[in-house]
Amino acid sequence: MSLNKNKQLRVLAKTLCRDLRKNSTNAEKIFWEIVRNRKFEEKKFNRQFPIFYDLQGKESFYIADFYCHEEKLVVELDGKIHDYQIKNDKLREGIINLLGIRVVRFKNDEVENSIKDVLLKLKSHFTHPKPLS
Repeated sequence: MSLNKNKQLRVLAKTLCRDLRKNSTNAEKIFWEIVRNRKFEEKKFNRQFPIFYDLQGKESFYIADFYCHEEKLVVELDGKIHDYQIKNDKLREGIINLLGIRVVRFKNDEVENSIKDVLLKLKSHFTHPKPLS
C-alpha cells in the first residue's frame, strides 16, 4: 500500500473513532467510567481503538470498543445488532486473533444490569494479574 493511502486510512480511522467516542452507548459509558485511568486492576484501556491489519495485501482496520494493550485484549460490548451479524463478528474476531489479540464479548444488558459479574469475567481473561501491594 502506498504511503499516501496508508496515511488516508489512519486519518479515516482516527475520525471514525472520534465520532464513535462522541456517540457512546449507555453500556460503553458505564464500562468506560469503571476502566478509565487505570481504575480497574491498574490496566490501561483505550476506547474506540483502531486495530489495523493487512489481509492479502489490503490494509484495513477494525475499531474495538475497548482495548488493553498490556493484556492484548479487546473488549466488545454488543447491542441487539450483533444478534444479526454473528458471521461478521466471527470473521472479525478471527482476524484479530491472528494478530495475537484475544477478544471477550459482553452484551450491553450485562454491563447495564450485572457490571460486577462482567468485571469478574473480564478479570478472568487477564494473563498478567495485578501485582500484589
